[in-house]
Amino acid sequence: MRGKSKRDTSSPPIICRMPQEIFERFSLFIKTELGIKLPPAKKNMLEARLQKRLRALGMGSHEQYCKYLFSPEGMREEMGNLVDVVTTNTTDFFREPKHFEILSTRILPELRTRASTRPLEIWSAGCSSGEEPYTLAMVLSEFAATNPGFRFRILGTDICREVLQRAMRGVYPEEKIESVPPLLRKKYLLRSKDRSRGLVRIDAPLRRMVEFRQLNFMSDFGFDRPRDVIFCRNVVIYFDRPTQSVLFKKFCANLAPGGYLFIGHSESLTGLDLPLRQVAPTVYLRN
Repeated sequence: MRGKSKRDTSSPPIICRMPQEIFERFSLFIKTELGIKLPPAKKNMLEARLQKRLRALGMGSHEQYCKYLFSPEGMREEMGNLVDVVTTNTTDFFREPKHFEILSTRILPELRTRASTRPLEIWSAGCSSGEEPYTLAMVLSEFAATNPGFRFRILGTDICREVLQRAMRGVYPEEKIESVPPLLRKKYLLRSKDRSRGLVRIDAPLRRMVEFRQLNFMSDFGFDRPRDVIFCRNVVIYFDRPTQSVLFKKFCANLAPGGYLFIGHSESLTGLDLPLRQVAPTVYLRN
């Protein structure tokens, strides 16, 4: 007689549906606190991304999570997790490579004299998991190797704590470094002793060239020293146009005269009243 098979009691987690009024409250809060726009079309995305937080906290509804988030304890303990949930972190080494060519062949030679009297200040704004600031560190290190006395400092900022922790570790899957030129891979990247893990790490001297810091663009931020070069690419596309205008004005206030701003190829400054002059596609000079 054929035995009965055991019943599979496992089932996919139930996705809690988010009431419209709860989504609207989240959307307004995220726009106000983080500057990130969440139109109605993003409701399903937010609903799905919050499932992990509901499970971690043992909560059965978005209403319960909302009540907790807006409590004093929630604001203190959960706000960072909400930031990690709603931010999108996509980046690569040498992403939009033309920018790094312009930096190394046109801009760094121009700023070389400035960098001989003080370190050149470079800011990777919205640096995600660190690929962009480490790319900048490679490019500037190569330039410094043939220009004695050239000094620089690199700051990478992001609002998301989780990606900043990954950036500071400087460990990446091997497939992430395919865009790094072979000579730079050999010079600045270390493969794991256990090759089966498929991991590489930024070598310690290069890691020390980059400082990472959490920063919310919606805060009243500023720096002790103006930046000479700002990379803020494929970040402001998540903000509405008025917020973009405010943010770019903040960048200009922190950009040294004669400094350069790089933005993403999907972004535009058209129609914004800014003290900038375009010198190449998506590259701007501070007047």
